Amino acid sequence: MVLDADGTTIDAFHAIEQTFLRHGMAIGDLARFQKRRKLFKYLGGLREFPTNLRRQFGKQRRKQLLATLTEVYRHEACLYQGIDSLLRTLLAAPDVRVGLVTRNITFEPEETLRCLFERHGIDTGDFDFVACIPLKEDKTAQLKRVREFFAINPALSYACGDEHSDYLAAIGAGMHPFIVAYGFEDCVRLSDEFKVPREVISTSPDEFSERLLHALNLTTASSPRSAPPRWTAWLDDTPLTAQANRHRAEFHDHQE
Repeated sequence: MVLDADGTTIDAFHAIEQTFLRHGMAIGDLARFQKRRKLFKYLGGLREFPTNLRRQFGKQRRKQLLATLTEVYRHEACLYQGIDSLLRTLLAAPDVRVGLVTRNITFEPEETLRCLFERHGIDTGDFDFVACIPLKEDKTAQLKRVREFFAINPALSYACGDEHSDYLAAIGAGMHPFIVAYGFEDCVRLSDEFKVPREVISTSPDEFSERLLHALNLTTASSPRSAPPRWTAWLDDTPLTAQANRHRAEFHDHQE
């Protein structure tokens, strides 16, 4: 299981929001943030754009912004509610390989993630892999390398992220995609604009956790399983089934 960090396991939006506020900027609410095109994600909407553009202009100002973001991540940012429990379950499962592939933009991202996860009682050293890749690098090749390194059957490999590019990367690497719509993209944008199948989108951390644990057969033994519907029951009224039933009856009559 390959997990994204920002927007999938880590509540990146509120970390970015706090960073902007400390530099006299506003990013707007989450709903508007999710709907923006990637180029304008961090420039805000019409109300925020002029101030944000002015205060992000220049290499030194961007460096200061990233320094603040790094501190916020390391000392204040949080995992989404319930994700820590999910990770502990995954890390404790003997037959599951689990790790992170992220384009986190903070300074020394490995150390940033170590600090953040440690505050939630999780040691990043317990992951099977943590790969921090450049912002412009496509994840597809990295996902494929991870899967091939551990010799994982593609039919048993999964990847999750919060953007349509994460969906494409998973598909391109021969992995089953999980996509969440509580991070950088909302469900409508993912499904309508980017044509991500609604069936693979989770709209909350709880929904994602439930789906993933079910896929990995890690649901608790106490959880009752409903009996699956009988396939024959779906076919009883179809013409082909009716014809087959008549043939069976004629055969038995002939035998008698």
